Amino acid sequence: MSHSAFTGVAEQARLVAAGEITAAELTEHTLRRIDELNPTLRAFLRVFHAPARAEAAALDEFQAREGRTRGPLHGVPIAIKDENDIAGYPTTYGGAAVSTPAAADSEVVRLLRAAGAVIIGKTAMPEFGIWPFTETQANGYTRNPWNPQRSTAGSSGGTAAAVASGMVAAGIGGDGGGSIRLPSSYCGLYGLKPSRGRVSSAPNAELWRSLGTLGPLTRSVLDSALIYDVIAGTTSGERWSAPALERSLVSAVTAPFVPLRIAVSVRNPAGGAKADAHTRAALLRTARALRALGHHVESASPNYPNATAAFVPQLVGGVADEAARVDHPELLEHRTRGLLAIGKAFAGRRVGRWAERQGEKISAEVNTFFDDFDLLLTPTTPSAALPIGQLDGAGTIRAMAKALPVSSFTSFWNVVGNPAAAIPTGFTPDGLPLSAQLVGRVNDEYTVVQVSAQLEAAQPWSDKIPAVHATE
Repeated sequence: MSHSAFTGVAEQARLVAAGEITAAELTEHTLRRIDELNPTLRAFLRVFHAPARAEAAALDEFQAREGRTRGPLHGVPIAIKDENDIAGYPTTYGGAAVSTPAAADSEVVRLLRAAGAVIIGKTAMPEFGIWPFTETQANGYTRNPWNPQRSTAGSSGGTAAAVASGMVAAGIGGDGGGSIRLPSSYCGLYGLKPSRGRVSSAPNAELWRSLGTLGPLTRSVLDSALIYDVIAGTTSGERWSAPALERSLVSAVTAPFVPLRIAVSVRNPAGGAKADAHTRAALLRTARALRALGHHVESASPNYPNATAAFVPQLVGGVADEAARVDHPELLEHRTRGLLAIGKAFAGRRVGRWAERQGEKISAEVNTFFDDFDLLLTPTTPSAALPIGQLDGAGTIRAMAKALPVSSFTSFWNVVGNPAAAIPTGFTPDGLPLSAQLVGRVNDEYTVVQVSAQLEAAQPWSDKIPAVHATE
């Protein structure tokens, strides 16, 4: 089959719609790649061989019968992070403590199926997404396709490994402190955390209180925009809802150029973990590319209020919410139990609501920065991918000490709710991906996507192939 493993979502959908490949052929190709690469990378916890084949066959029958596709993702295999319900399978949150199958699909999975996607499997994550390293006692290490001795970050590390290696063109992740952007940074992907309430968390009313949101990890900006246009929107039972997008995000990819004011900052919102030399150099190259495109670019930093008191209670409260759903609490990891014990005093709803109000105050303060600038460019992570085994032998306190620097540039934007994207910016001398974070105004994913696409055209990244990949 002439199909490339690294063809994106939009192109795969076009090929199926044009009859150049069937959904069944594309799904079979995807399953072969997963079977070949997953034993090394451990991106998937469950692979839906028979169900995916049946879904693809049904889509082909629909296309032949109706003379049209079911939707914009018709026949495209999509991976799902294992914090999302898929009917008939347990939602394990990356651990071993859940055994009861979900009764129904989550809203995001439902929307993907309605658009014609083939749900191919569930991807690995650290238990409850707590750590920015996809390493668990139940499932071992998830390895980085660019170097299997390096971490994928987390918590959407399984999704990142699956997409970066070409097992799938896209997968769903979640981001409560950087968990879409951090794995995108380590694995050379595009990952946009949308505004709070942009994407449904149903059947849950929220994801990590006000911090979390769901969204895709992809190789290209267009592919992320296409998926967001499918999954945007919330249901009536959810706590957070963003205003509906006035224009499709796909249209942002080819929107006419408009010069913008863009600030560039290496300042860490948490006050520590300076970006290393490779990350700073890549950031400055990206700033020069923006300037060459015609944007006004200057060095400027927001006045970052301390967000710790707003973030930590919501993180611990969110983990406590999810831990309360498990079937076998005795099988929770020791680090998870330690975090819940340490944070018990401020995991309750009363403290959580106070933390949310603090976040609202911080958001109002920091977003005055966007009165003067349209976008902010920062590092995504302080460095390229760290070695695997970051959690080996670590208790809760030591794990927290290792985790905080990795997410120090990203977690602030979960507290305030702004959209923020990880954008590939090149490689270290030893071939590890580098990344910059592009932050927009609240509810302005459109501008983030528009400028992300301009950068992708100016310094392409989706054609770069990692070290671990199967031959065609």
